[in-house]
Amino acid sequence: MEVIEILKELLKFRSITPDDDGALNYIALLLPEFESKFIEKNGVRNLFLKRKFGDGIHLCFAGHIDVVPPGDGWSSEPFKPVLKDGKLYARGAQDMKSGVAAMISALIDSDEFNGTLSLLLTSDEEGDALYGTLEVLKWLKEVGELPEYAVVAEPTSDKVMGDTLKIGRRGSINGVLKINGKQGHAAYPSKCINPVHILASHFNEFAGYELDDGGEFFQPSKIVITDIRGGMEVTNVTPESVKVMFNVRNSNLTDMKKVKEYIENLYKGYDISLELKSSARPFLTSKDSNLVKFMQSSVDKICEISPELSTSGGTSDARYFAEFGVDVVEFGVINDTIHAVDERVGVDEVEKLYLVFKDLITNLKED
Repeated sequence: MEVIEILKELLKFRSITPDDDGALNYIALLLPEFESKFIEKNGVRNLFLKRKFGDGIHLCFAGHIDVVPPGDGWSSEPFKPVLKDGKLYARGAQDMKSGVAAMISALIDSDEFNGTLSLLLTSDEEGDALYGTLEVLKWLKEVGELPEYAVVAEPTSDKVMGDTLKIGRRGSINGVLKINGKQGHAAYPSKCINPVHILASHFNEFAGYELDDGGEFFQPSKIVITDIRGGMEVTNVTPESVKVMFNVRNSNLTDMKKVKEYIENLYKGYDISLELKSSARPFLTSKDSNLVKFMQSSVDKICEISPELSTSGGTSDARYFAEFGVDVVEFGVINDTIHAVDERVGVDEVEKLYLVFKDLITNLKED
């Protein structure tokens, strides 16, 4: 089957997180020469397919079959793909069934490789992402089959197909700062302890503050305020406390300990509480990695563009590969309609993506 035909079939599955709707069974049937292993946990289905050609490197392609709910306002049925003006319209067209189709098609057409080829797919990426890729990697470590290299086919291109190759991602730290004071009458401020005034006294060193200078591939880690709450919504009573919620998309130069120490020192001497939680850790695959070099070469050859090496965007399952010591990159189609109404992907982009993956399989070699 050609890559577009595979994509059309994948788009018909109502695989809303965490239900794969039978898509993983369909995919396993497309690759009968690959050993298949279904791993299920807490209602999440995952599929790992493997074909060993020799004793060389292990290259794993990875991604997710699940999609977000379609929402209302579509010009066509979101799970009945429609081809119009060279684009396929359906939920998951960009994020990321196009990538899944390209990976499958490249693996179908690969009759030789200097090692092992595999495909890891989950139905739990758009949700909590706790029982998907991470669980499969735990199992692969137990059986001694972790790959050396991984390619996650997330939609990474920005303006032109092939213009961006992601070699890492920032982490994400969520925080809640609560400053306690003493409620009182606004007419007698000396008898109150106003927590909003305390917050304001150092606000310019808090809101938007850059905790590091960034680096070659990372923007500075910035404190971004997301919500402020306090008071009784009246004009004559000062608040008892004020709560500030914030997020830090952190580079590899800033961790949770650094965030904690900075904010506690900033409001030292005041009655505060600080809650921090990391939902993802930053990672970076070296630009000198064999995988990065060969991916750059394949993209340059097929898309006729030299991709920018980037760490922009939110989190993805690529972070789990990095945690297990696997060199990982992300590469896929343009991402301008992901999670949107009338999500769509260019047919030419999907065909190029398949060719990039096919070229990588053909040419990837060990150091």
